[in-house]
Amino acid sequence: MKLLIVSDTHLPGRARVLPEQVWQEVEAADVVVHAGDWVDVTLLDELEARSKRLIGVYGNNDGPELRTRLPEIARADLGGVRLAVIHETGAKQGREQRCDAQFPDTDVLVFGHSHIPWDTTTPAGLRLLNPGSPTDRRRQPFCTYQTARISEGALTDVELHELPPRG
Repeated sequence: MKLLIVSDTHLPGRARVLPEQVWQEVEAADVVVHAGDWVDVTLLDELEARSKRLIGVYGNNDGPELRTRLPEIARADLGGVRLAVIHETGAKQGREQRCDAQFPDTDVLVFGHSHIPWDTTTPAGLRLLNPGSPTDRRRQPFCTYQTARISEGALTDVELHELPPRG
């Protein structure tokens, strides 16, 4: 099972559209995971139409229409991997311990908010993933997203992809 992991798209504020490379990944993915800050419902509609399966949550910049359609926390069992998605996990300091306490029955937690790519494993074995942002790099050198695979009940092949600068 192939996953595409994105967050903090901020459309149309930070960019007018998702980069074509990300749309190609949407087409190839079995599951698209979006960790919030969509900003406009149009992208949600588009991803629902073009994804085989979409798992998403709302973020702090998402208004009532998105909050009506998306949960604050999403959970799914994907091929034996217990996935949870949330927009914000708080400050970097203490993140692993907080997430271990808040998500004890989870194997992988995808989050966003910071626009800073993240891939660590907590003391309890929880994998924490933040894909950064494909449209708003902030202080990062590149806009980014992640892909991964689930095979035989395990998350594998987690890869951070850097997007070329918009011209």
